Amino acid sequence: MTDRERLLDELRPGAFALAYRMLGSVSEAEDVVQEALLRVHRALEAGERIASPRAFVATVTTRLAINELRSARARRERYVGEWLPEPVITDGRDDPARHAEIADSLSLAMLVLLESLSPEQRAVLLLHDVFDYGYPEVAGILGTSEGNVRQLASRARRHVQQRRPRFRATREQRDELAARFFAAAERGDLAGLEALLAHDVALTGDGGGKVPAIARAVRGRARVARTVLSWVRRVLALPGVSLRPVELNGGPGALLLDAQQRLIGVCALDIAGGEITGIRGLVNPDKLRHLGPVGDLASLLRSGRPAPVVPRVEATGSPEGRP
Repeated sequence: MTDRERLLDELRPGAFALAYRMLGSVSEAEDVVQEALLRVHRALEAGERIASPRAFVATVTTRLAINELRSARARRERYVGEWLPEPVITDGRDDPARHAEIADSLSLAMLVLLESLSPEQRAVLLLHDVFDYGYPEVAGILGTSEGNVRQLASRARRHVQQRRPRFRATREQRDELAARFFAAAERGDLAGLEALLAHDVALTGDGGGKVPAIARAVRGRARVARTVLSWVRRVLALPGVSLRPVELNGGPGALLLDAQQRLIGVCALDIAGGEITGIRGLVNPDKLRHLGPVGDLASLLRSGRPAPVVPRVEATGSPEGRP
């Protein structure tokens, strides 16, 4: 490996961490990072002296992500049903998204919240509050004044703080609550499930018009508990379908696998104050392909029959968090 290749390899994780948080999409983030690193390579090939490769790639990545986010938002307005970010598995694997300083910025809840900011506000908040760039550096990256950056940061921070949970759970509390949730769901324990949910809990599904999913968010402890049990009962009744708990985007979640151990859905939980405040289910296959082999949940639900079982070498194998 040449020095230049080593440099690009070192820059990739940080660039991906930024691009993914900007876009909420693994595929879009990878495209942005590829283009950003290509520009670094071309600049070096042309003999350009780059004083800070990290700042250079952050600048290119941010500006490309802002442009991509503007066009992506137009596409998301035409999206069928609720739009949710693409999840990443973060349970101990060497995933580039884990290299950010603040894990909370990776959660699906935070990525959804960031969607309500303007592209510039999102960039400023991430660069300054998550990736520790100073205001002058952020101003240079965005090509604007430091005063404007401070205003953008203040507005973005105020917007986020108003909507973030005030009380967060420890990892131990979170994992214990998630284990109880999935156990109650699999048992069909309605009362046990309701006891774990916040009174204003929200259930959101993303099927992208390709797999049946709830069209709008369901809210309220009783309604959410009944909806979850109805869906779990229907899906787990399919022979060979199983749930596998994992860490998704730094929080508790589970993979839904078919009889061939192909991924057919993911579930992520938002937990705060000792309660489950949000449940997000993604079954759109286009948002799952980066996690591993994907099955056909829509077909399974239509037929009620499982895909043929293929013998596996390891019963504990799981889809990878990255391609």
